[in-house]
Amino acid sequence: MKLFDLIAMASANMRRNKARTLLTIIAIFIGALTITLTNGVGSGIKSYLNKQTANLGAANTLMVQIQTTSGPNQASSGPKKYDPSQKVVASQDRGPGGRQLVMSQKDLTAIKAEADVVTVGAERAISPDYIVAAQGDKYQVSTSQQFGTAKLDMTSGRPVSNSTKSPEITLPSSYVKPLGFSNDQAAIGKAVSIGISDALGQQSQISAIIVGVQQKTLIGSTTSYINTPLTDQLYSTQSQGLPEISQNQFPIVVATLKDGLTEARVTAIKNDLKSKGYSAQTTKDQVNTVFTAINAVTIVFNVFGGIALLAASFGIVNTLLMSVQERTKEIGLMKALGMSPRRIFTLFSIEAVLIGFWGSVLGVVVAELIGVAANNLASHGFLKDFTGLKLLAFPSTAIAVIVLGIMLIAFLAGTLPAVRASRKDPIEALRYE
Repeated sequence: MKLFDLIAMASANMRRNKARTLLTIIAIFIGALTITLTNGVGSGIKSYLNKQTANLGAANTLMVQIQTTSGPNQASSGPKKYDPSQKVVASQDRGPGGRQLVMSQKDLTAIKAEADVVTVGAERAISPDYIVAAQGDKYQVSTSQQFGTAKLDMTSGRPVSNSTKSPEITLPSSYVKPLGFSNDQAAIGKAVSIGISDALGQQSQISAIIVGVQQKTLIGSTTSYINTPLTDQLYSTQSQGLPEISQNQFPIVVATLKDGLTEARVTAIKNDLKSKGYSAQTTKDQVNTVFTAINAVTIVFNVFGGIALLAASFGIVNTLLMSVQERTKEIGLMKALGMSPRRIFTLFSIEAVLIGFWGSVLGVVVAELIGVAANNLASHGFLKDFTGLKLLAFPSTAIAVIVLGIMLIAFLAGTLPAVRASRKDPIEALRYE
């Protein structure tokens, strides 16, 4: 008897007791639906964050700072000796009592000497008071200097360029209308003024040209990106009144690497910098922290799906054991007609696998239908401003793994009934009432 014949016979046997088979498939369906939906949410968010991380030019940009302890509560071998050459600033990111060592020109030179590092620039903290267009209202704004190659998603215009001497800025799309522009395209080429105060409290305005309008994203959705000439003007104005020593120290340095470096080479550069006392991270490294949280939540929900599948596997065992009991004479007849124990084992195993297959496929299909509806509602609702963000995404590889994994579980669950059927004595089976 060929495999196709065994599959056809197994399918026919499943239809003998439709209610029992259907209930078992529904139990599998619930577990498959839960696992598919939870993985769909994780895949959707991670896919979007990966895209946005790539758009920020994370692959060839390293954020470098001096390695230091994160505070007095961190376990260590004891207090560190005071080094007068190292200056520190308070860092809220490092918790209560956190200390962040600042870098000087000497550190920039050391980092620039690393192989495959193209440029090194200090990330200067700019704290503008407001942004205003001609004859408009003033609005609070946050800025970030653009390093490396920018690949931001733009609704109009382009990212800022560091190769020009003109001060350039991009606007988040949410700033266009408040600043008095009719649409995104109308803002391109127009001038805005940025108000900024120096250390003595004197406020000045610095002009810049809008070169692009950014698509709203989860990363930097309210941040205006500025080029190096504009950063230099803002920082110079902001630093007036500060001691010169305070103007040339930076908590973070941004190193731009050669394009096209492999991940292994980037890792090697980070390790080299670590050996010199620096800590280096790409934006992707920082986003991986978010991925870890997403994965943790996904695993928790997958546990619930796993519990449903565990319960369903006992349902498969029960369904097939009852089927073996009811078909004892039939099994005896098949053996008497020459069907081998291996074929009988295969027949019942196929029944178990088919139950797992139909339950998982049904769960996956329903999950994808829910995903289409949820994505459609979200894209016209609370996610309408985040182009490209899908609430639920179902990569074909993940779907295949889920279906095959559930079929494997079903096969293992059906092993006991299949073994019992294959070991039945044909004479005793034919006598069974």
